[in-house]
Amino acid sequence: MLESHCVTVLGMMSGTSLDGVDGAVLRTDGETIAGFGPTAYRAYTPSERAVLRAALGGWPGDPGVEEAAELVETAHAELMARFDGIELAGFHGQTLAHDPRGRGTHQAGSGAVLAMIAGYPVVWDFRSSDIQLGGQGAPLAPFYHFALARHIGATAPVAFLNLGGVGNVTWVDPSRARPEDDGALLAFDTGPANAPLDDLCLSRLGLARDDGGALAAAGHVDSAVLRAFMEDSYFYRMPPKSLDRDFPGLLAGVAHLSDADALATLSECAAAAVAEAFAHFPTEPAQILVCGGGRHNADLMRRIALRLSCAVKPVESVGLDGDMLEAQAFAYLAVRVARGLPTSCPGTTGVGAAVGGGQVSTP
Repeated sequence: MLESHCVTVLGMMSGTSLDGVDGAVLRTDGETIAGFGPTAYRAYTPSERAVLRAALGGWPGDPGVEEAAELVETAHAELMARFDGIELAGFHGQTLAHDPRGRGTHQAGSGAVLAMIAGYPVVWDFRSSDIQLGGQGAPLAPFYHFALARHIGATAPVAFLNLGGVGNVTWVDPSRARPEDDGALLAFDTGPANAPLDDLCLSRLGLARDDGGALAAAGHVDSAVLRAFMEDSYFYRMPPKSLDRDFPGLLAGVAHLSDADALATLSECAAAAVAEAFAHFPTEPAQILVCGGGRHNADLMRRIALRLSCAVKPVESVGLDGDMLEAQAFAYLAVRVARGLPTSCPGTTGVGAAVGGGQVSTP
């Protein structure tokens, strides 16, 4: 176990959008943030994305999964080689399947392999312990969001909204002493975000994304599809709750629409899901700080802001890096795992009590 002093730790995150791997260095003791270090990004090539897409939904032993895991390990090893002076790393892996009430969760890639390559300890498999103890295994960034709220000097409740492949939100009360304290955090997945938008762009247009939401902004929302989407049982469940990457029936529901109308409808669905999340917050936050790739989608940000009564701003407005926040989160969590501190609690994943997860592999 690490003693309670700050270490230089590298966090790595490859998201559900399958774009690539983010790497970010943090100085932290797993409780407070002492400073932010360098960052780097290793993009997946089109052929690599094809390998990962073919393995989505797969479990260990399924066709294509071993190839995907080797690809993930290679990409992360290449990224790790760009950093010097690292004492510890947090490796999330590439999520291929997430079924917390069924088979569990599957993040491809081995931290033990990366520890041998890098020559320093790697913390990985962050989600399994939480699921084994009855939690959702997601989201895991909320403990870091709590530290960030304290770091930026927030005194009133604030919400962090991550718009990745799936949207997730964390309501934070920074007046509490610890993230695991009652009432400090409430976190859950809001609904699909970038994943259906990107998947539609790829399948119909051969594009990775709708840059800035320009095409969606020119389309019209199909109200019947939106209404059916919001009637899904997921939105009636109390949080904490989590989703897999693919929301059942959503892409099929817009198959009859033009490209622009389909994208507009998917964007409105994502925005409506975020607005629906507000009903679960203990109090209205002073502001929503948005991270993840979706904050670059001006159309999606506009739609969210129109549905909410508080300010909706990218995290850069408070001096944070929205592209690297998730990677930083797993750097922060890696130190907590190494120190034996909790990484999730009833308010974040629905686990029965505050619990620490993750394996620590040494060279």
